Amino acid sequence: MSLSDSVVQVGVLGAGAWAQFAHLPGFARDPRCKVVAIADPVPERAQALAQQFGIPHVYAAHEELIARHDLDLVDVCTPSATHFALSWAALDAGRHVLCEKPVAYDYQDTRRAAAFAASRGLKTKLGFTFRYSPAMRYMKALIDDGFIGEPFIFNGYEQNSQWLDPQTPLRQVDHEADQSVIQVSSLEGYGAPIMDIGHLCMGSRFAQVVGTMKNFIPERMVRATGTMMRMNIDDGDIFIGEFANGAIGSIQTSFVTVGNYPGIEARVYGSRGALICRMVEEHGIAETLKAATADSLEFTALEIPHRFYPTGGSPRESWRSLFYANLTASFISEIRGDVAGNEGNFDDGAHVQELINAVERSFRQRRWVTIPLEADVA
Repeated sequence: MSLSDSVVQVGVLGAGAWAQFAHLPGFARDPRCKVVAIADPVPERAQALAQQFGIPHVYAAHEELIARHDLDLVDVCTPSATHFALSWAALDAGRHVLCEKPVAYDYQDTRRAAAFAASRGLKTKLGFTFRYSPAMRYMKALIDDGFIGEPFIFNGYEQNSQWLDPQTPLRQVDHEADQSVIQVSSLEGYGAPIMDIGHLCMGSRFAQVVGTMKNFIPERMVRATGTMMRMNIDDGDIFIGEFANGAIGSIQTSFVTVGNYPGIEARVYGSRGALICRMVEEHGIAETLKAATADSLEFTALEIPHRFYPTGGSPRESWRSLFYANLTASFISEIRGDVAGNEGNFDDGAHVQELINAVERSFRQRRWVTIPLEADVA
């Protein structure tokens, strides 16, 4: 279902900081869409964003927004545990869906949602923000044009100091989880974007992995309780693996690694050249891209062509609004039929979630794990 020349009508679920600084600025930047409604269980929060972004309708219940008959797209920007149910409800109502990651903690549920959307002719997109950075878009174009030749090795990182200080309140964690068992945290929260980039850059998916997780800072302030408490979470992890096309790779993520936010770096090495993309806010710049070739071994900074930026975008803009404007523009183009295909969708999300589940299984069982996973193996 495409909307051709129509303005895409958007409803946003969730009025938190990510909606304020990424989602809503992205939609506001694109004249091909209009946010007509926003919902949040804290009505005052939704009302404040409605006033800031000129959104005419505000709801306290997500169900009320989804029930509107004039929406083309529902944007799920809520806590992770609510993503699957809200996405499914929006798809069931016949809406295209943009959802923050993860759609579900089990890859099989994400795959079910992807199949449900396909069965209804609906498009989906996951919040894989970093595949839409201008530098990453250019890097992917160079890879597709053969700059690196045959891909050999991928090294990926998402790591920063966000929770190095135990007094910084943790969010998006289950404070009632069994603290005798380490819980997946950085592997999923930080791992998903760089895993997606690995699949994107290498033109293949991980087929076999082995990895480990570690809890470096056990006592933390937790936002949900407002107290210091034991939090046996994965705040650092690393895995290596083999891609289905024969390439190899490694990915490392951490909440406690010194460095600025968001801390993503992707390195790709091939038979003809290499590329290093850093999506880290440093010295007022949101991203950099460097390249080397077999004939010119010193890495040199590349200027990112203007065509990879959103309207009015520049490398000195916040990464939140800069990268997300490309994401929202991509989805609006797909929904309207301005471009073919549907990238970064729930199916891509299912592959990333399966990889997360595989690395966790590898750690718990202390062995190499093959993908696709056997669904009946714990």
